[in-house]
Amino acid sequence: MRVVSLACSNTEIVCALGCADWLVGVDDHSDTPADVISRLPKVGPDLQIDMEKVAALQPDLVIASLTVPGHENNIAALEKAGLPFIAPEPVSLADVYDDIYTIAHALGVPERAEAVVKDMKAVIPDIPETPNADGPSILVEWWPKPVIAPGKQSWVTDLIHAAGGRNPIGLEDVKSRPMTDEEVLTLSPDAFVISWCGVKVEKYRPDVIYRKELWHELPALQNKRVYCIAENYLGRPSPQLVEGYRALRKIIKELGEVG
Repeated sequence: MRVVSLACSNTEIVCALGCADWLVGVDDHSDTPADVISRLPKVGPDLQIDMEKVAALQPDLVIASLTVPGHENNIAALEKAGLPFIAPEPVSLADVYDDIYTIAHALGVPERAEAVVKDMKAVIPDIPETPNADGPSILVEWWPKPVIAPGKQSWVTDLIHAAGGRNPIGLEDVKSRPMTDEEVLTLSPDAFVISWCGVKVEKYRPDVIYRKELWHELPALQNKRVYCIAENYLGRPSPQLVEGYRALRKIIKELGEVG
């Protein structure tokens, strides 16, 4: 089978399912596993896919995505080109598990999904029906200006809750939304987690948070509780979420010990 992936998460799922050799092209942002990606043609960034390049690779299956605004343009282009595709749109951790099964089924290896999901669940506990009211509140920043944070329709909220914390806007029925600095001040999260989309973790800048005059007196800033977790561990609905959970759990455990 010839497979083209248009999102990092799909690439990682295909490889986790043991089908890396079937990949014939990936989006520009896919970077893991490096030894696989290095040998593959790139078809453009996920929001500017070159559909002519995709078609030229003669795929039996294109694995697209609908996780961020703009991805729907790829779907329209795939339909116009008459290319076979699937397009997952996960919003919860349960959806991520389901999508692994969906992709495995589309690849003709449904039995392999069970092991991948089982390995994830061995690390990430079940999501509580309600978040721990006494758990620390963790504000994840997808973007700093304006602050954009995940809401209820996000696997990140599930990960925070599974790790024993609370997302301060985790009950709002949105994927994510912008927040004003005044609103963040009012919510006064116990910790900030930088996970900026499209930015390498080594380029994350906690000083952007620390230097905000309006937030200067927040306990999280006074106590140096600004953390960095690579976006590929939180922003990609793939098996790498295991590392995101571990990082969140470590932070929440630390907050519990110093709280």
